[in-house]
Amino acid sequence: MLPFAIYHEHPDWFRPLFMELDRRGLPVVRLDPRAHLYDPSDSRPPYSLLFNRMSPSAYLRGGIQGMFFTLSYLTHLERVGLPVVNGLAAFTTETSKARQLTLLESLGLPYPKARVINHPSRAVEAADGLRFPVVVKANVGGSGAGIVRYDTLAALTTAANADQLDFGVDHTALVQEFVPARGGHITRVETLGGKYLYAIKVFTSGESFNLCPADICQRADGVELVRAACPVDAPKTGLKVEGYTPPADVISACERIMQAAGIDVGGIEYMVDDRDGRVVYYDVNALSNFVADAPNVVGFDPFRRLVDYLETRAHKPELGAWSLEPDNSVRRTKSKIFNRFTSYKLQATSNKLQALSWRTHALRLLATCLRRMASECRRRGDVDLLGVRQASGAAERTDRF
Repeated sequence: MLPFAIYHEHPDWFRPLFMELDRRGLPVVRLDPRAHLYDPSDSRPPYSLLFNRMSPSAYLRGGIQGMFFTLSYLTHLERVGLPVVNGLAAFTTETSKARQLTLLESLGLPYPKARVINHPSRAVEAADGLRFPVVVKANVGGSGAGIVRYDTLAALTTAANADQLDFGVDHTALVQEFVPARGGHITRVETLGGKYLYAIKVFTSGESFNLCPADICQRADGVELVRAACPVDAPKTGLKVEGYTPPADVISACERIMQAAGIDVGGIEYMVDDRDGRVVYYDVNALSNFVADAPNVVGFDPFRRLVDYLETRAHKPELGAWSLEPDNSVRRTKSKIFNRFTSYKLQATSNKLQALSWRTHALRLLATCLRRMASECRRRGDVDLLGVRQASGAAERTDRF
């Protein structure tokens, strides 16, 4: 069996994944996006599958070159047909908060009101009509990078005039309403193969925007969690977490988001806006770091199910976020649309053929009639093909025919 290629740059986040792969004795190759190469003419990469774990926050760790390289590399791998988990579509969604809002808008799902800008001079204008506080978010973020809160228009104006706004690596940013989370928590829904896996509530003071679930050190009841994805000396975030099952409509919405984005493994973050009680979705994440000490929080080990999924994808490369489950509603809808479209085409073709058949039949009858008339005229000799009798130098119309 060809090895799984795990494409990642963070040294700690994926320790539990490698532990599970090693436990099963599966061959693995680690690829570092920060210093990689590929041959565009290579049509047979030596892997059974590539699992893309490139992080949009890599630029904070000296990996900015890997971010843009990854776009080209994934394009190449998909062209040659290598199964890629979290491929190009997933990565382009992951690396653009603006695209994420467009996705949510296209699905008719609510999100905190926002504007997208590419120059500090437009920040104050963009905030017009928004409720303060607002946050300015770098379009390419991750781990809370590039997010700053402004409580008043004056504070935002001062920062913009002083050129203090962080637009990140692609010089694009969101000016977005800051939503006070009801209950002091946000909810993160994890999905696998485009289907719900589990959810957690993350309790936060609202002062930090880094809500990485692998970094959370306590359950809501105070039980310490084992953070296997982090170095032993990593600072504790002070965040608390508890397992949770969202309402069915929220689960359905999260599955729709992931399937539309082509994200095989990822998380959706949402909250209830304390100002009006609305559910708002605000982050689509394809780099899912499962919650620390998951069996102690959600009752099972998600990394085992993840590796199950990787093995399935390696043997059935046609599967993706929208087609893993045989009863998937998206697949059924697509099938219905295709069958109905095909039926309409066949019916239209049949109607055309039927109409053509009747026209052909009529022409054949007319031709037969004309041949008989011509034959009769030739036999009598006194009527031409127009049915005109020639007699006594005058022409008179015959109504014989």
